[in-house]
Amino acid sequence: MSRLTKFIKHPVVINLLLAVVITIAVVIGVLSWLDHYTRHNQAVVVPDVKGLTVDEAVPFFESNGLRYNVIDSVFSKDVSPGSIVELVPSAGSKVKDGRIIFITVNALTSQMAALPEVEDLSFRQAYALLKAAGFTSIEIVYRSGEYKDLALGVQTNGRPLMPGEHVSLSAPLELLVSSGNGDSAGTAADSLETEEVIEESMDDWF
Repeated sequence: MSRLTKFIKHPVVINLLLAVVITIAVVIGVLSWLDHYTRHNQAVVVPDVKGLTVDEAVPFFESNGLRYNVIDSVFSKDVSPGSIVELVPSAGSKVKDGRIIFITVNALTSQMAALPEVEDLSFRQAYALLKAAGFTSIEIVYRSGEYKDLALGVQTNGRPLMPGEHVSLSAPLELLVSSGNGDSAGTAADSLETEEVIEESMDDWF
């Protein structure tokens, strides 16, 4: 029997060879499992469902093997209520089968906020409070009164609003301000000019 044959048949060598073979088999098995588990090179494209309602978008998600979750809502006058405005990952992205797509939808109604107490404040303070609360459409309207530039209250479409009342953030508000000289209500042009002055002042404050 040759030395090579004796060497190969040695118990220690046989055990080492078996260990190498078993290690190689285990590595190949693990790599195959990982490749299958991670769906290597398998991807689907996130469908562009912006503008659709969630119910309308569901078939597109299901046909692509995707799941979805509505995580937030916003309000925009430029988009139909209840429609999808944002996707994460974004439309067109390549993702793995079964991925959860996070959806932001347009609220059915405008967001609301409690009207702050502005009576007897200066019109600058009152205007700043309304802006800070999130109201976006504020017009300054002068009314006759004893003290100049004193806030008298807030109204919308001619209806007086009470402090603490919940109002749509996009509602057109009229901040009533005392003229201080008994004059009648100011014109729209006067209100617009005053509002521009306030905006410039607020830029300086913040």
